[in-house]
Formats: sequence, structure tokens, C-alpha cells
Amino acid sequence: MKKDIHPNYHPLTVSLADGTTFVTRSTMSGDAYSSEVDSTNHPFYTGKRQFVDTAGRVEKFKRRYGSKAAATEEEAAAE
Repeated sequence: MKKDIHPNYHPLTVSLADGTTFVTRSTMSGDAYSSEVDSTNHPFYTGKRQFVDTAGRVEKFKRRYGSKAAATEEEAAAE
């Protein structure tokens, strides 16, 4: 192999959301990786569906990126 063209490939400890850990090898920087999603809590594996509050998302978007007129109407309605 050519020198100085390959990334550093080192052991990495992976911690899953359910508390299990295992050691693998990776090119990621750092010695540990913590995952928030795994097969014990992902909806695809659990069969439980997560409902998203789309109305809340729309209102948040309007507050953040909406026009000044929409913001003043919203404030007037709140009072």
C-alpha cells in the first residue's frame, strides 16, 4: 500500500440507546460513538408509529420565516 494516502483506521467503541456497547473499527475521529437510535427504539423495528405535530411545525415555520404582517396578526390574535 502507498504511504500517507489512507485514513486512520482505529478501534471505536459504539454505545447504543439501550445501553449495549461493542467495539468495531472505523475511520471516525474519536474513540467512542453514542447512538440515539437503534433497533430497540426505531419505529421500523418496534412497529410503533410516531405521530408528528404538523400544525406545530407550520406555526413554528411561520413564526420563524413568515412576513412581518403575519407576525403582527398573530400577536394581535394572542392579545
